[in-house]
Amino acid sequence: NVLGVYRMGADPQPVLIATAINAEGRATVPGGLEGIALPQPGLPFALDHQAAIAKAVTGAYLSSEGNAFTTRTASQIVQEHFNPGERDQPGGPLFGVQFSQLACSDFMQRSDGLGVTVGPQRSPLGLSADPGGLPLYKNGTVVGGVGAIADGRYSLDKFIADSDRDVDELVATAASFGFAAPLDRRADRITVDGKTFRFSDVEFSNLARDPATAPGFNTLTAGDGALVAVPGYTDGVVRQGVSFGTAASGIRPDTVDFPGLDAFIFVDAANQPRFAPRSGTDGRLSENEVRVLLREALAIANRARAQIRRPLGTQARVTISVVDTRGEILGMVRTRDAPVFGADVSLQKARSATLFSAPTAAGFLVGLPAARYLTTAPDAVSFTDSPIAAYVTNLRTFTGIPALLGDGAIAFAERSIGNLARPFYPDGLESEPHGPLSKPFAEWSAFSTGLQLDIANNAILQHVLFVAGVGTPDVGPNCAGVELAPSLAATQTTNSRQLANGLQIFPGGVPLYRGAELVGGIGVSGDGIDQDDMIAFLGAHNAGIALDGSVGNAPEARRADTLAPRDVRLRYVQCPQAPFRDSSEEDVCVNK
Repeated sequence: NVLGVYRMGADPQPVLIATAINAEGRATVPGGLEGIALPQPGLPFALDHQAAIAKAVTGAYLSSEGNAFTTRTASQIVQEHFNPGERDQPGGPLFGVQFSQLACSDFMQRSDGLGVTVGPQRSPLGLSADPGGLPLYKNGTVVGGVGAIADGRYSLDKFIADSDRDVDELVATAASFGFAAPLDRRADRITVDGKTFRFSDVEFSNLARDPATAPGFNTLTAGDGALVAVPGYTDGVVRQGVSFGTAASGIRPDTVDFPGLDAFIFVDAANQPRFAPRSGTDGRLSENEVRVLLREALAIANRARAQIRRPLGTQARVTISVVDTRGEILGMVRTRDAPVFGADVSLQKARSATLFSAPTAAGFLVGLPAARYLTTAPDAVSFTDSPIAAYVTNLRTFTGIPALLGDGAIAFAERSIGNLARPFYPDGLESEPHGPLSKPFAEWSAFSTGLQLDIANNAILQHVLFVAGVGTPDVGPNCAGVELAPSLAATQTTNSRQLANGLQIFPGGVPLYRGAELVGGIGVSGDGIDQDDMIAFLGAHNAGIALDGSVGNAPEARRADTLAPRDVRLRYVQCPQAPFRDSSEEDVCVNK
């Protein structure tokens, strides 16, 4: 829930979405969300409140009792290299996560802005990588987030070897006084691949004044600014939040389906489960099979050693989703204290792996309307179209398989899809070409990733324009299939749920099979990507054992790691070397 938005001054502040700008102050990367700037002369519409909300949501959703991440952390883990600025290094571990929690998601809840409701609630711009969004804590428990924008650019930090004095981050840091993250849980105490995450480039000591002496909110006058209403988020008043982990928050302990596993589930405003295990709408998975799949994956998560949590040795905290071949949600469950962002992402992963493994994938993608990129200028807007069908053609040419995505012959895991969706192939090598699902690097940015963004681009724009006050109706609960006319009128062209909350392109999801038949997919998110991979893969494997082999992972001969485009083998899953807290077992995914 958005508990309040305050704008200094009387008018919306101009905001430009751009990862880099030229001497004229314009975005240097063409396409995607790059180059949108509001307000402009003749275009008196607001973007600043949406940016601030996205930053606050990111600080809250990426964090937990075991880790405190910020939008600066997000910036570090979504770029073309990890770390940003280091050449010939793989992409960020959560490459693509910025396009989650979207307003068009059929999983994320939506509010009329007139009060607090059950969550998780959507974000107008997905997850933010622009420094200036921090989590808020009380007694070691994350209770929310704060976001600020004051510098006029919604961007990211492309060079992290220095220490910035970012005004957005200074404002957010001052706002977090009294609600600061525990030092031993901050991102700068957590490592991945031998590299330390960033938390913030500023501390309370860098502020011009002691925040303890700040005047009260009630001392502000109309000349200072005002609380503002944001359509779909807040009606312009300050509200009290709800306690996380209770029914009122939309997430509470399970009492029925997963005894003894410390499971939590998503509930509606009437405290009824939103995604209790059920049979597939296509008749391919039974309710019991879905329950066993979720249970076995949850059991692996409870045994697994976390990558991104402190103290060391604590168990992984994730959300698990199972879908059928139509993308319909058959069940979702989470561990205690899993970061909120992983819920929507786990569903994206399950759906993405399922779609790409289906014989209907090419037909679905080719049938989607072109992405319509919007660029603003004084008194004018311009559009550039990016056809979705071109990615299918590019993929088939790149792999040399004319029927790929049209016959279901190859089982794609999320890691396999991600291999093909990077601006370099193999990942990170700047001398190599882009993957077929990515933009060429000269046209690529974290705001224009390729197929991933293009599928949801029109839906994102529809919502941004709705919130900005253009007069466009709000987007519906489906990120795929929105057609955007030059008049900005939007039309939903598909009822399919196959990518209803968007495409995801980092590891943690695998398709599910009954023998040679695709029956659905399972996705996991919330911890390190190798942990996510392992929980999904071993969850499916162990479920197959529990179900006497009726359902499980794809046959080895069909997996995408049998393909080697440009003599570089795709990856299927990658599991940690010694992943369990209760065992010294190694190579736990080999020969499964």
